[in-house]
Amino acid sequence: MTSSISGKIATHEKTFYGSIVFDQNSGLIQEILPDKIIENSKKFSDSCVIFPGFGDIHVHAREDASGKHTYKEDYLSCGNAAINGGVVQICDMPNNPIPPIDDSSYNQKKILSQKSPIHVTLYAGVGPDTQPLSQNVPYKAFMGPSIGELYFKNNEDLEKTISRYTGQNVSFHCEDPIILEKSKSERLHEDRRPREAELLATDFALYLIEKYNLRGKLCHYSTGDGLKKIIQAKEKGIRVTCEVTPTHLFFDRSMLNEENYKWFQMNPPLRNAEDKEILLQALKDGHIDYLATDHAPHTREEKENHISGISQLDTFGLFATHLILEKNVSLQKIVEVCSKNPGSFVQEYLPTHFGKGFGVLEPGYSASFTILNLQKPTVFSKEKIKSKSGWSPFEGHTFPGSIESVFYHGKEINHT
Repeated sequence: MTSSISGKIATHEKTFYGSIVFDQNSGLIQEILPDKIIENSKKFSDSCVIFPGFGDIHVHAREDASGKHTYKEDYLSCGNAAINGGVVQICDMPNNPIPPIDDSSYNQKKILSQKSPIHVTLYAGVGPDTQPLSQNVPYKAFMGPSIGELYFKNNEDLEKTISRYTGQNVSFHCEDPIILEKSKSERLHEDRRPREAELLATDFALYLIEKYNLRGKLCHYSTGDGLKKIIQAKEKGIRVTCEVTPTHLFFDRSMLNEENYKWFQMNPPLRNAEDKEILLQALKDGHIDYLATDHAPHTREEKENHISGISQLDTFGLFATHLILEKNVSLQKIVEVCSKNPGSFVQEYLPTHFGKGFGVLEPGYSASFTILNLQKPTVFSKEKIKSKSGWSPFEGHTFPGSIESVFYHGKEINHT
């Protein structure tokens, strides 16, 4: 069954008025028709922009075979929070009670992920003495302790393991374990995980990526000084990309006080206002490749007890309206970091029924779209949250736009 939508369309190259024709049965785009509004298509007003469906390549859905952490989140609630945020595909991190570190544990988790109403790509974990899986998957390495037990205590053990992953797609959580150990007695969380830990770990991650020909990604990047190292590595031809989170673009350490401190505890922590501005400019300049939430849901009770992690999936698309309307980020750049690059990241791991994949508006790609209304502000409240965590750092905040609609693989889906 053929269907179509019409209105203002944004791709990574240009913005235009036109129509998108797609097959509801296959879920794939058939035609893109610039300057043509199909009479019987679903039309979106001039206040709306049709984007390729957004992707978040860094979330913690919490569910594994143990079931120990599903009180925080599970694949159904995580998928619903993603849709609520205008996101049509997510990548789930491996630091679970039973981490996916071999074919058996990975496949167990993959079966569970099918509960999600949208597609989930799973990272496999890299830990002491692990080996690559027999199947093609992305990997995640925690260079120092974070949430969970899947991490390395020193760089020697990390390199010994990484040497087995030559040529693989490996993402790094960059915090040096030695500096974290030396700083653990500091009073504030931000000082227990200092910027020096990220900087030193960045140097080592870039060394590993170059030496072992990895397709590397540095996660949730937070320091301006470290970003310079990444830019230099890219110029050198090292295959490295990086993420930034909405929290590191919106909040900074000067905004912390006794009342909100525990809610903003995360790894890596908030940095200075200067770092925030450098990250935002780097996003505009094309040095940052992905907007990724690091959605790490915990209960309110856990946050009261100073557990690290912030719930962010529900506000992904709303935050994009903040970037567009309040920070002057171009529509094309939003497509790159929210749609095209995340789509490219997962493309090789997708089932065949997704065609050419996500994030591009061309025939053969998934008919998955995120439609933002850039003239309808949203006051984000607790009642709007779909994550099991039940809280958000943006509660009470007014975003300058809203999510008008979400299409997933040929069908419009409820996002409220």
